[in-house]
Amino acid sequence: MSRLATFVISLAAVAGAVAPVWENPARVRAYETLTLDSSVNHIAVIGDSYTTGSDEGGRGPKAWTARAWQALAQRGIRVAADVSAEGGAGYGVPGNHGSIFEDLTARAVKPQDALVVFFGSRNDQPVDPGELADRTRETFALARRFAPTARFLVIGPPWPTADVPAEVLQDRDVLNAEARAAGAAFVDPIGDRWFVDRPDLIGPDGVHPNDAGHAYMAGKIAPLVGMQLSRQA
Repeated sequence: MSRLATFVISLAAVAGAVAPVWENPARVRAYETLTLDSSVNHIAVIGDSYTTGSDEGGRGPKAWTARAWQALAQRGIRVAADVSAEGGAGYGVPGNHGSIFEDLTARAVKPQDALVVFFGSRNDQPVDPGELADRTRETFALARRFAPTARFLVIGPPWPTADVPAEVLQDRDVLNAEARAAGAAFVDPIGDRWFVDRPDLIGPDGVHPNDAGHAYMAGKIAPLVGMQLSRQA
C-alpha cells in the first residue's frame, strides 16, 4: 500500500474516533452545566463618596467594594454586586449629579438581590431630622418593593475624628431607628470609632479615605456582608 493511502486511512480512523465526542448530546450538556452557578450572591450597594472613591483614594480596584468582594471570594463567598453611589449624596441631600439615595436605590436594587447595603451619609447634616426620617423610610420601602426577600445592612455615617458634629450624631440616630423599624441590621462607624486616631487612613482633605482607608473599610465591611449572606442562606 502506498504511503498516501496509508496516511488517508489513518486520518479517517482518527476522525472516526473523535466524531462521537461531538455527536453525543449527553457529553456536550455536561460541559454546558459548568456555566450555571447558583452560588453567586447578588447584592446592591448604595452610598456616597466613601463608596465611589475620591481624589484621595479608593478608585476602581482599590475601592472598599472591590476589596471586600475579593476578601469574601477567598472565603468561598462569591458576590455579584451592583454599586450605585454618588459623591455628595445622602438620603435627603442630592449628590454631585442630582441623585439622593432613593434614586440610587431605584437604579441598583433587583428582585434577585440577597442583600442591600446602604452606607452613609455624612452629607445629610443640613436635613431636618423629620424629613430625614421620611426620606430614609421611603428609600427602605422602595428597596423592599424591588427586592422582597433581601436582607438590609445599614451602615451609618462615618466621621474621621472623635469630635463628631451634633447634626451627624442626630442623623446617625435617625438612621438607626429607621433601620430597625425596617428590620435591617444597623452598624455604627461612629460608635465603633472606625477612623478615630487613624489619620493615616484619611487623605489630605481631612474627609475622604485614602487607599489604605478603603482597605481598612473593606476589612470592616466584608465580614458584615458575609454574616448577612450566611443568614440569608
